[in-house]
Amino acid sequence: MKKVFAFVASVFFATSVLAQEAPDVLVQQVSSEVLEIIRSDKDIQNGNTQKVIDLVEKKVLPHFNFLHMTALAVGKDWKKANAQQQQQLAAEFKTLLVRTYANALTGYKNQKLVYKPFKMAAGETDVLVRTEVLQPGSKPVQIDYSLEKLDAGWKVYDMTVAGISLVTNYRDQFAQEVRNGGLDGLISTISAKNKSLESGQGKADKK
Repeated sequence: MKKVFAFVASVFFATSVLAQEAPDVLVQQVSSEVLEIIRSDKDIQNGNTQKVIDLVEKKVLPHFNFLHMTALAVGKDWKKANAQQQQQLAAEFKTLLVRTYANALTGYKNQKLVYKPFKMAAGETDVLVRTEVLQPGSKPVQIDYSLEKLDAGWKVYDMTVAGISLVTNYRDQFAQEVRNGGLDGLISTISAKNKSLESGQGKADKK
């Protein structure tokens, strides 16, 4: 299952969604472009996580709605957060996702992504793009991308793997942190995790 989530992570961050294009076409075009970079770049294949992070920040981050993603992950406690706490949570959660899956991007090798038929009604602003990951020697894994249309264009706000939402998968963990230390405690916990990941990835890049 770890290999599945590793590939899922690569596709998740490779799905940069630009304005004025059908969401399924965008998922296909940009996923193919970025995954090809990951697969062919020797530094990335050798584990250069900083290069992966740079790729993500340049081509992907502007096209995700991290505020909405964070609200899903925090759940009912999101409404209790003030504006500053919400911004801090979104910023830390974005960093957590990027750093957690930076290593996974380097694991993309022989997996194949298949795109399922897509239909969208006129004027629809919230859609699901369905795909399937084919892996040698393993069963196919269903991956669904949730996208919403905002003024700036289509944005990814969640992804579901084999029926499990990636962002809401954090909900129980975050809820426990809020119960233990409040919203500020949750922010501190995510921040500490980010620093730990940054330190670990920095050491790995120097090897």
